Amino acid sequence: MYLRPPSASEEAKINDWIKVRQSGIRYYLSLGDQRIVDKNFIIRPKAEFEVGRMTLGGLLALGYTVVVSYKRASTTVNNGKVSMSFETIDALGETFMVMRGTNRKTVGTEALRVGNNGPWITKSYLEMILERKSVPRLSTPPLVTNASMTGSQETTIIAPKPIRVTPDFVIGLEDISQPWTRSPTKSKMEPVLATWQFISSDSSEPDNSVLDPSSFRDTIRLAPMPDSYDLDRGLLLAVQAIQALLENKGVPIIVGIGGPSGSGKTSLAHKMANIIGCEVVSLEHYYIQVKDFKHDDYSSLDLSFLSKNIDDIRNARRTKVPIFDLESGARSGFKELEVSEDCGVIIFEGVYALHPDIRVSLDLWIAVVGGVHSHLISRVQRDKSRVGCFIAQNEIMTTVFPLFQQHIEPHLVHAHLKIRNDFDPVLSPESSLFVLKSNKKVAYQDILAILDPAKFCSSVQKFIDIYIRLPGIPSNVQLTNSDCIRVRICEGRFALLIREPIREGNFIIQPKVDFDISISTVAGLLNLGYQAVAYIEASAFIYQDGKILIEVDHLQDISDPYIQIKGVDKDAVAAAGSRLKLDGSYTTKSYLEIVLERLPAIEGTSGGIHSQQSSRLLEIIEFIQSQGCSSASESSSNRVVSPIGGTIEEMQSRIRRLERWLAINTVLWTFFMSALVGFSLYQRRRQ
Repeated sequence: MYLRPPSASEEAKINDWIKVRQSGIRYYLSLGDQRIVDKNFIIRPKAEFEVGRMTLGGLLALGYTVVVSYKRASTTVNNGKVSMSFETIDALGETFMVMRGTNRKTVGTEALRVGNNGPWITKSYLEMILERKSVPRLSTPPLVTNASMTGSQETTIIAPKPIRVTPDFVIGLEDISQPWTRSPTKSKMEPVLATWQFISSDSSEPDNSVLDPSSFRDTIRLAPMPDSYDLDRGLLLAVQAIQALLENKGVPIIVGIGGPSGSGKTSLAHKMANIIGCEVVSLEHYYIQVKDFKHDDYSSLDLSFLSKNIDDIRNARRTKVPIFDLESGARSGFKELEVSEDCGVIIFEGVYALHPDIRVSLDLWIAVVGGVHSHLISRVQRDKSRVGCFIAQNEIMTTVFPLFQQHIEPHLVHAHLKIRNDFDPVLSPESSLFVLKSNKKVAYQDILAILDPAKFCSSVQKFIDIYIRLPGIPSNVQLTNSDCIRVRICEGRFALLIREPIREGNFIIQPKVDFDISISTVAGLLNLGYQAVAYIEASAFIYQDGKILIEVDHLQDISDPYIQIKGVDKDAVAAAGSRLKLDGSYTTKSYLEIVLERLPAIEGTSGGIHSQQSSRLLEIIEFIQSQGCSSASESSSNRVVSPIGGTIEEMQSRIRRLERWLAINTVLWTFFMSALVGFSLYQRRRQ
């Protein structure tokens, strides 16, 4: 059923209604008809929550009225990927077939497999009922079905009665002072649905007049949204913006998603692609060559190649986009890309996607900030404050993120859509991996026996984990994970782990965080005072089948390998461990704790590693600082320096210029004197 608020007008503003779904003895509420329609697909966000009967009765007591009500009976078959339902709506007297799934391509493929090519209906049941019976007026009873109600369905919902009513004490509900635990009033909430508008390229005012389609693309652009939005609302608005561009401009539509590392650009891009059914291209593939781990360097991008690809897409030509191998640091091949009527949208995502040299060729600019990137800034601020040496965020941004400050941050304010990602990957259990760890020996054949042979794949990785912590923590205190930031060097990348995993029984719950950083960021942390205190060098043999991942880690200086079983399904991970006969041998300790426990005190240093390994750690840190600082200085011409430091640099620069000028003068004077002496000797010889 749908409830209309007491302040609603006669018109059918469906998005102002409250949808109530009853299933058995449970009630679920959602706001309006929050759907996205794209071609034959209906995309429904999961935006309903369970309430009690008293809540529903309270809404009725406040003046909400039931405007539409219908019953739905369904029979569903589910194969694990797609569900197919036959739903009968009594108010319409018809049965509909509905196919649902989380992957757009899978739903479409399954529909073709069962031989159903449509026609598909994209209208909601509410829309079809309103088309046949129109919108009930405020004074008329609700639209109910003719079916008789029996049994428990005859029970009416009784509204709670107030104990005492004081007449004329409060004029309206909005005048009541609401505590922070209550939801804000409607006037203080952001609108349910923002509307995209177009503006002329030479005007800032919206222009809703009819335009010539042939000149629309060159003269009209989207008007930026004035506010920033969370990730869910931003996803909805991004899809609606693409639909508006397709409707008015036609194909192709080129989208750019920019923002700092770890902000959620890639996740947003692939969610949009799943909804729209389009291609995603990462700007990482446009690096010409990456040396010495210098990622996130704007000067390393092949802008001419990117411009050619965008021009080919714009003119509906088949083009070849590069494929970059981050492990080798070089381009490894190309992939063909073609824009068709069925897939008229291309999404480019990367840290520099909104740079002026790139965004000028794009139709929609989306900026994403927050995420793990903000967690790192907060962590640095917390550590500095903890030891009584607070450092300003601007200084952190200049030291730790010089490339972000110069090439990314200034351009995000121009985005059509600004999204703030407050998603915390550690506090969200649905985004985590369940891990069981053991040092019991397992045969290779036993691992193969529990994995699906049809989906089996294996790989080998070598990695180095460096643990850095802030000075100020006494050196005689036992080193722990919570005091450190772990930096992993693997396959030519630096990855950051900010928070300690959660331990629950035998399980280690790890956040699924893919937070890549540049070498200049690591060097910036070291310049801020973080100290490298330990490192672990290891090689990992990885076996997986898409559901379970088994990793066999060989740590340096530890004879017995460790086996880790990982997966998003806790029961499946536990079952795999039992089949490998690992029960009773699990440990929840980190590799850092394991290494430190086996380290004899006499061989340890204040850093917490073997004396013989200190030179190796020092060598790695010196390399990071040299490469990171040179990368930052090459790319950050407007970096903030102290007045004294600036004066010294200016004096040194002047001295170098004077030395060069003196050398040039000496050469010229010598040449001039030689020519003069030679000419004099020549004249004497002639005489």
